[in-house]
Amino acid sequence: MTDQNAGAPAASPRRISPLAITVVLVVLLILGFLAVASVFTEVLWYRQVGYLPVLTTQWIAAAVMFLIGFVGMAVPLFFAIDIAYRKRPVYARLTAQLDRYQELFEPLRRLVKWALPAAFGLFAGISTATQWQRALLWLNSEPTGEKDPQFGFDVSFYLFDLPILQGIVGFASAVALIALIAGVATSYLYGGISFSGRDVRVSKATRIQAAVIATLYLALQAVSLWLDQYASLTETGGRWTGALFQDVHAVIPGKQILAGIAVIVAVLFLVTAFTGKWRLPVIGTALFLVSSIVLGVGYPWAVQQFQVGPDEKSLEAEYVERNIEATRAAYGIDDVEVERYDAVTDAEPGALRNDAVTTANIRIIDPEIVSPTFSQLEQIRQYYKFPSSLNVDRYEIDGEVEDTVSAIRDIDISDQDGWYNRTLVYTHGYGLVAAFGNQRSPGGEPVFLENGIPTSGKLGEFEPRVYFGTNSPEYSIVGGERDRAIELDFPADAESSAEASAENEEGATPAETSGEQETVEPESTEAPAENEEGRQNMTTFSGDGGPELSNLFTKLIYALKFQDMEVLLSGAVVDGSQILYDRDPVDRVQKVAPYLTIDGAPYASVVDNRIVWIVDGYTTSSDYPYSEVTDMNELTVDADNERTDPLPKPVNYIRNSVKATVDAYDGSVNLYAWDDEDPLLKAWGNIFPDTLKSVSEMSGDLLAHVRYPSDLFKVQRAMLGEYHVTDADAFYSAEDRWRTPNDPVSSSSGGNAQTLAQPPYYLTLAAGADAEPNYSIYSTYIPDQQGEGSRDILTGYLAANSNAGSKDGEVSDEYGTLKLLTLPKGDPIPGPGQVQNSFTTDSEVSRLLNILRQGESQVISGNLLTLPVGGGLLYVQPVYVKASSGTSFPILQKVLVAFGDQIAFEDTLDEALDALFGGDSGASAGDGGTTTTTEDPTTEDPGDTGDTDSGDSGSADTGGTAGSGGSNASLDEALREMQQAIRDRDKAMQDGDWTAFGDADERLRAALEDALAAE
Repeated sequence: MTDQNAGAPAASPRRISPLAITVVLVVLLILGFLAVASVFTEVLWYRQVGYLPVLTTQWIAAAVMFLIGFVGMAVPLFFAIDIAYRKRPVYARLTAQLDRYQELFEPLRRLVKWALPAAFGLFAGISTATQWQRALLWLNSEPTGEKDPQFGFDVSFYLFDLPILQGIVGFASAVALIALIAGVATSYLYGGISFSGRDVRVSKATRIQAAVIATLYLALQAVSLWLDQYASLTETGGRWTGALFQDVHAVIPGKQILAGIAVIVAVLFLVTAFTGKWRLPVIGTALFLVSSIVLGVGYPWAVQQFQVGPDEKSLEAEYVERNIEATRAAYGIDDVEVERYDAVTDAEPGALRNDAVTTANIRIIDPEIVSPTFSQLEQIRQYYKFPSSLNVDRYEIDGEVEDTVSAIRDIDISDQDGWYNRTLVYTHGYGLVAAFGNQRSPGGEPVFLENGIPTSGKLGEFEPRVYFGTNSPEYSIVGGERDRAIELDFPADAESSAEASAENEEGATPAETSGEQETVEPESTEAPAENEEGRQNMTTFSGDGGPELSNLFTKLIYALKFQDMEVLLSGAVVDGSQILYDRDPVDRVQKVAPYLTIDGAPYASVVDNRIVWIVDGYTTSSDYPYSEVTDMNELTVDADNERTDPLPKPVNYIRNSVKATVDAYDGSVNLYAWDDEDPLLKAWGNIFPDTLKSVSEMSGDLLAHVRYPSDLFKVQRAMLGEYHVTDADAFYSAEDRWRTPNDPVSSSSGGNAQTLAQPPYYLTLAAGADAEPNYSIYSTYIPDQQGEGSRDILTGYLAANSNAGSKDGEVSDEYGTLKLLTLPKGDPIPGPGQVQNSFTTDSEVSRLLNILRQGESQVISGNLLTLPVGGGLLYVQPVYVKASSGTSFPILQKVLVAFGDQIAFEDTLDEALDALFGGDSGASAGDGGTTTTTEDPTTEDPGDTGDTDSGDSGSADTGGTAGSGGSNASLDEALREMQQAIRDRDKAMQDGDWTAFGDADERLRAALEDALAAE
C-alpha cells in the first residue's frame, strides 16, 4: 500500500512574526519600567521622610513570608506528584478509557509536574505574604502580666501566639490535603489505584504515600481541635463574647476528646502504611465524623437546651462577670469614675455663680455650620478652600485659655487649567484662621483671633504656608535653584488689606514668613491670574519636603508614576526641585506606621511657631479573651461622620497608643509612643526600632493642643452604654442599658441623618459637683429603648478630660480621666430630643423663628450642647440665619437655652442666661459684650463702617424679643426693607465692597428689629 503523502515536501515549522516579538518585548519593557518606577519612588519617599526601615522591613517580611508559603505549598505538592509517578506500577492493567486519558496527559506530564505546584505555591505565597504583620508580632511579643480566667494563660498568648499557631496549622492542613488529592489522582491515572467491580486495588507505594499523608493530615486536625478550645475565649457565637457555660462544660471538653480521637485515627492510618489493612482507619474515620457531630453539635445543644436554658441567669453569672471585666479592661473603661449627679430642674437666680469659668467658655460657634462663613470672609481667592467641618481647639490668649474654632486655608486647584499652574504655581495653602468659640461680632459673624493674608492676630509669628494638607494636590514640584520665584504665595492686594486690618486690632501684627518671597508681575500665559494690580506675591519652597528631581532617571520614574511627561520635559523643573506627594497627613502617618488605625478627625494647630497636624493612632485587636467584639467602623458613625468604609472592622481591644504630628510646611512626621504600656505597641516598637519617640520629647506647646481622640471616645461611650453595669445579674437582665441619643438637630430637620447618633463635643466644662473646669469631650445617654414606649430622658453624662498639660514632656495625671455622671431616675431630666422638641413647639420661639425665616432667609439650628452647671443640666443652641439665594452664608442671630422645663431665646447667650435664671444667671457668658445693636470695640467686623444710620442702641429685653430701635413702620414694610438689605448685602459681598456690606448689614438688623416691634 502506497502512502499518499510520499514524496510531498515536509511542512516547515511556523515562524513567530518579528512584529509580534517586538510588541511583546515593548510591553514587557513598559511593565518593567512601571514596576521599577513604583518601587523606586516608594524608596525615595520613605528615605526622604526618614522612615526607610519601615518600608524595607515590610518588604523583607512579606518576601520571607511569600517564600515560606511558596515553598511550603509547592515542594510537598511537587513530591506528592513525582513520587506517585515514579512509584507507579510498571505492568498495571489499565482500562481503555484510562489508557486514552494517559495518552492525552503524557505530553503535558512534565509541564504539569512543575507548573501545578508552582501555581498553587504562587497563591499560597501571596496568601502568607499578607500575614507578615501577624508573624512579626509573634516574633517580637512580650508577656502582658495578665492571665485569662479559664486556662490561666498570659493574655499575650491570645494576642500573639494563638493567631499565628492557628494560621500555621491551617496552612499545613491545606498543604496536606492538596498533596493527598494530587498524589491519589496521579496514582489513579497511572494504575496505582484501580477498580474491578466492587474491588479496589491499591499498590503498595500508593498505599504508603496516601496513608502517611493522611496520618499527617489527621495529626494536624488534632492540633487544630486542641487550639480551638483556646479560641473559644474570643468567639462571638454566644450571647456574649467568650466561653460561656455551654462552651466550658460541653464545647471545650468535646474539642479535647475529638483531638484525642483524631490522634488515634492518625495512628491507625500510620499502621495501615505498613500492614495494608484499611478496615481499621476507615472505621476510625467514620467514628471520628460521627463523634464530631455528637460532641461538636449534639451534646452542646443538649446542654444549652436542658441545663442552661431553664437556669441561664445563675449558670451564666460567672461567665458574664468574666465578659464584663475583660471588656472594661480591653476598652480602657475599667477606671471610669462614676458619680451620682442629682440634677436640679429649677432655674434659680444666681445659679451659675459657681460655674463662671464654664459659662464664660460656652461655645456658640458651631464648627459644622460656619465653614461657609469662614469661606466668605476669609477665603480671599477662589484657589483657597476651607474644610466643611472645622476644628475645635484651644489657645492661651492674654493669659487665658480660650476654646477656638479653626481651620487651614488650604489650596484648591479644581478650577485651574494647565499642568504648569496645577503643579508649579498653585502649590500650597496659606495660613490658619481661628475664631473665638464663645464670641460673635455685632453682625453675627465669628470674631477672629487669627486671620487675614498675610496671617495676623494673637497666635504670634508662625510659618503660615501649608504644603501638606487634606486638600493638597496629588503632587506639586517646588523649590529649586531659580532666577525668580514661581510659586504663588498670596495675592499682593491681600497684603495691603491685611496690614490695614492689623493696624486696627490691638496686638495683631502680620506674621513673618520664611522662604524666598518676592512680588512680581506675571510674564507667562501660564502664570496665575492677575489681581486688580496685576501683581502677585511669589515664593520658593525652602524646606525638605520631598525627593529631589536631581537627574534624568528620577524625573523619568516620576513621569511614569504620575503619567505626566511634563515632569521629564518641562524646563521649569530645575536643579534642586522637590516633588511633594502623599501629602494628606493621615496618609503620611498611615504609611510610616502601617500597624495603626488612624482617627477620622486629624486637626491642625499652631505649635512652636509652625502649623502642625496632630493625628491620633490606635492599636487594635479582636483577640482579647472574653472581651466583647464590636465593629469599630459602626461605632464611630454619627450625624457628623457618616460611614465611609462598608467593610466591618472587628475589635475587642483598643488603645490610643500613638500621637503623631505632621508639619504642614515640610511634611515631616513624628510618632510619639503615647501609651508605652500597650503590649501591641511594645511589639511594634521592637519591629520598627527608632521610629517611636518618647512622650518626654513632646514640647509643652504640643501637649497643650493634644486632646482625647474622638473615635476612641465614641467606641468607649458605646461600650459604657451597656458595660457601666458591673453586676452580673443586672447586666444579664439588661435592665439599665443606655444609648447615645439621636442627633436632635438632624432629626428635627428631617435629614438623612435623623437616625444617627449625636456626635460628642469638645468643650471646657466641669464634670461633677466639685470638679475643676477642663477642656473635655463629652456625650450624653438616654435609655436604650425603641418604639412608642421609648423615653428621651437623660440617664448619664460621660466626659473625658482632654487637657494634657503644657509642660515639656509631662502629661497631666488627669488627662484621659473618664467621668460618668449618673442621673436620678425619680426626677427625669429632659434629653436632647425632648429639649429640641420644646424649642420647636414653644409658641414664642416659633413666632420669632418664623419672622427670621421671612425675607428669603433660612434658619439653621446649631449643635445642641449640654453642660452640667448650676446643679443641673443646661442646654445651649445657637441659631443661624442665611439667605436662601444669592451669596449665602450662616450668620449667628439668636441663642436658645433651656434648664429643666424653662426656655429662653435671646440675641446673645449672656442675655439668654439672664432671662433663663430670673434676670441674673450669676455668671457672664463669653459673648456678654456683644449685642445686635452695639458693636464690640475689641473685635473687628468686615461690615464695620463706623457710624451707623439706624440709630439702634437698645439691647434685647428679658422677654425674648429684641427691642425696637428703628421706625414704627408696618410689618410688611419692615419685611420689604429686610429683603432689600439682604440683596444689597449679597451684592456688596460679591463685589468685595465691605463698606456697602456693613451698611446693608446695619439696615438688615434695623429692619429685623422693626419687624419684631411691629409684630
